[in-house]
Amino acid sequence: MHLHRPDWDELLNEASSAAVAAGHLILEHRERHVEVALKAGGNTLASQVVTEVDQKSEQLLLKRLQHASKHFGLGLLTEEREDNGSRLHKEYFWCIDPLDGTLPFTEGKTGYAVSIALVSRSGVPELGVVYDPVSDTLYSALKGRGAFRNGQEWRPELDNSGRVFSLIFDRSMYTHPAYEALVVAFSDWGRGMGYQNLVVECFGGAVMNALRLLETGPGAYFKFPKAQAGGGSLWDFAATACIYIEAGALARDFGGNALALNPELTSFMNHCGVMYTWGEPMMCQVRQVCQSVLSPV
Repeated sequence: MHLHRPDWDELLNEASSAAVAAGHLILEHRERHVEVALKAGGNTLASQVVTEVDQKSEQLLLKRLQHASKHFGLGLLTEEREDNGSRLHKEYFWCIDPLDGTLPFTEGKTGYAVSIALVSRSGVPELGVVYDPVSDTLYSALKGRGAFRNGQEWRPELDNSGRVFSLIFDRSMYTHPAYEALVVAFSDWGRGMGYQNLVVECFGGAVMNALRLLETGPGAYFKFPKAQAGGGSLWDFAATACIYIEAGALARDFGGNALALNPELTSFMNHCGVMYTWGEPMMCQVRQVCQSVLSPV
């Protein structure tokens, strides 16, 4: 089905309303005892942990999006259900993470969110919605229509002169063999570029880590390509990729290519990694620093 501008407005409203409702449900369980289980996933704990709250949030989202899905003939990829392959045949598909940052949620920390994207069959993020229930912040974007924060047009300040440089990592990076060397290399590079300081932070799950970077200032959030299954999944990056692009920032794979958000054989991103940053020059510089540590001459 060909979607017109009013259709996109309707889909954005539906996704936004659903994300907020799911976020409120998550908050209702914040102070309760939550049973934690492990599922098949990547090779990190964060990709394997699941709770009843993840599943309840997903059920709510699918119910709220059911009408739009049927009316517009949309496919579906969501974290807590088996990939049914509809994303490979429908013109567009919902790409949903009902509770990104499950691990910090179970630990009583911030950094979790509801993430909903609408992705084309060619793997382009067309719509992105993220709701942070802790701060009651709704981020959204439509391709070609800009990014929004709580309904207001959002264009983060991308000037990097004389400011702090932020490295935002998922917690798995802290156990990477090159972690300490990376921090030293970026600290040296930052001083040479005139940055006042280097801040290294893991704010939460992949979704809120990416948005944390847009909120805090110049820097980079990246995940290296690797052989092991994992490296995040499509639902970890689809919504924030749309928001980044519409905010004037950069969401690519680690090699600098456009994120391919609908590969046929996998929903993991370990084969290509990810790179979120301020723009082309900064992306190239960040990758050069990484390569100088990972593959020293």
